[in-house]
Order: sequence, then C-alpha cells, then structure tokens
Amino acid sequence: MIIVVILILVAIIVLLMVYNMNIHKKIENFNNLNQKVINLNIVQDFMDTISKASTVEEKINQINNIIIERYQIKYSTIVVYDGTKYVVRASNVDEKHWETLSNLQSEEIFQESIQTSIPKYVTVENENERLPYQKMEFARAKCAMFLPLYIDNVYIGYWLLEGNQPHEFDHIDTTILEVIRNNIVAILRTVENQQIIESIVRDDKYSTLKTAEYLYGDGKKIIDQFTTSTVCMFRITNLEQINEEISRKTGDTVITKVCDLVKSSLSTDYLFVRYMGPKFAIVFSGIEKDSVKSFMEQIKMQVENIEVEPVDVEFEDTEEDIVAKPKINVVMSTYYKGTALEGVLKQLEEYLDKADKKENKISEL
Repeated sequence: MIIVVILILVAIIVLLMVYNMNIHKKIENFNNLNQKVINLNIVQDFMDTISKASTVEEKINQINNIIIERYQIKYSTIVVYDGTKYVVRASNVDEKHWETLSNLQSEEIFQESIQTSIPKYVTVENENERLPYQKMEFARAKCAMFLPLYIDNVYIGYWLLEGNQPHEFDHIDTTILEVIRNNIVAILRTVENQQIIESIVRDDKYSTLKTAEYLYGDGKKIIDQFTTSTVCMFRITNLEQINEEISRKTGDTVITKVCDLVKSSLSTDYLFVRYMGPKFAIVFSGIEKDSVKSFMEQIKMQVENIEVEPVDVEFEDTEEDIVAKPKINVVMSTYYKGTALEGVLKQLEEYLDKADKKENKISEL
C-alpha cells in the first residue's frame, strides 16, 4: 500500500514537473514574443522619427532619447566620424564629458572591439574605482558597454552605454543591443544624404539669400508646420540678355535689387532662396495659391518697374538712356506636408526652363 502511494506521489511530482516546464516554456516564448513586439515598436518609432524630425541632428537625438526611455538606460552616447574627427552626435551626458567620450577609439581597451566588431563590456568592482577611459570623473558611470558601428564593413564610430552601478550590465541581453545597434546604423545611413545637403547650404553673394539646399533641411522644419503650402518659383527671363548686352556686373546688381525688393515684402514665415542661376524660389508656408497669386501680381509689377544703370560700362551718347529693366516669369504649385518638396520644385523648374523666353506671366500647376 505504501509503495502504491509513493508511486502515485512520484507520478504526481513528475506530472507537476512536466507541467511547470511547459508553463516555463510558454512564459519564455511569451517573453520572447513580447520582446520582439517591443523591438518592432521601437523600429517603428525610429522610422517615425526619420519622417517627422527635420534636421539630421534632431533625428539622431530623438533616436537616442527613444533608446534611453524604452530600454531604461542611464546614459547613451552616439559618436560618429565626420570626415575629419570623431564627434558626439547624440548624448544625454553633460557636455563637459564630451571630449573624453569622443576619443574612446584611441583607448587601448576598445581597440580589439573596433577590430572584431564585438561589443566590449567594462565595469568597476567598487565605488572607489574609475573606468579605464575616465579622466577626471568618478561618480557618473560605473560600467559601460562599447559597441562599434559600421557601414558596409567600414568603421564609422561607436555607441556607448553607461550605467551608474558596478556590474549593472552583467545580464543585459546583447541580442537586443545588436538589434538597436543595427537600427542606429540604418538611421545613420538613411540621414547621410540629408546631412550632405545641410552641410552645403551657402549664402549667395549677390542675392544674400540662402541656396536651395536650405529648403530640405532647416527650412523643411518651418514648412512642415503646416499641412499645405504654396511653392512659387520665378525666373528673371532677361538676365542673360542684360549680362551680354550691358555687363555682368549690371546683371549682378539687378539680382541684388530684385531680391531686396521681394525680401522686404515677405513675412519671416516665408522662405526665399536662390534656386539656381536666374531662378528663385519662395515657399509661402500655410498659404493658399489664390492669396499668393494676388501677392505675386503686385511683386511682379514692382520688380518690373526697377531700373538699373549700367555698371562698369560706358555707352556712346544716344537719344535714349540705356537701363536694365528685369522681367520675370512666375509659376506656382501646392506642396502637401509629407510629400516630396524636391519633386514640386523640379516640376516648377522644368516649366520655367521649357517656357518661351518671352513668356512673362503668372502660371499655376
């Protein structure tokens, strides 16, 4: 009888063990699924950031903030090589530490990690120690995870996680870190072209306007505060003729006077740039085409009343004084937030380039 009871108890224990193992496996699968959902949500957050934030700096900083918030990391720093030196692109660490954080590629302790692409984990054993790369600080960070970043097998920088407790990252899931690291690299690759555009924005010498690239960086931040805007482009149709028949300096003066007149009539909410050569673009943020058309009719009339005396050139006495009088051809279209601004501008440019050189009106596309 006792043996039967024992066998029953053993059987029950075995069944409970199997049941517990099954439950544990389900919980583990659920946790893995839950983590995958979290990772997918974070990837979605990253993609939303790319589409919503305007400048490259804003995008990278928002991505870093997402990492800190969603993974509850104390300190996160992204450092990238800009072509001349390593610079901190995003960090929630006080700026007084940035010089140290931007030179970790020189630290011997991280050299193997850079060469092998394997994350390097360092930690102190007690509160009186400091991490190998720390120069003057003790209390801020007590452990760190160094993850090198690569684009097409080319080392471009690193992502540094720091905790304020010794051994804080001992049990961190490195698989998750790899996912985040890959996402950071994907974001850096995505914004690379935008960064190039932002870096080549210049102030034009004669018009004193910013070049067209401004519209795709800082300018986009202003434009996308509104659902729709009107994009207008005009061409000084006789600028080449003025350059050839009078003088190039006279043509430059015409550009200056035309731009000064237009600029003085525009609200600071509207963006006015020199698009290319004799073409200029204005983005009327949040304004409908009907209102813009009446405004541009006034501007066109004022511009074509400008008279510029010849500069650095003399003509023989004639019955009629020679002056340069600009003529402009204007075209405009609607831009919708979230669509390709460059596509709208290209359409307007193509219209002006194909239009008859004698065309002198305001058109809508």
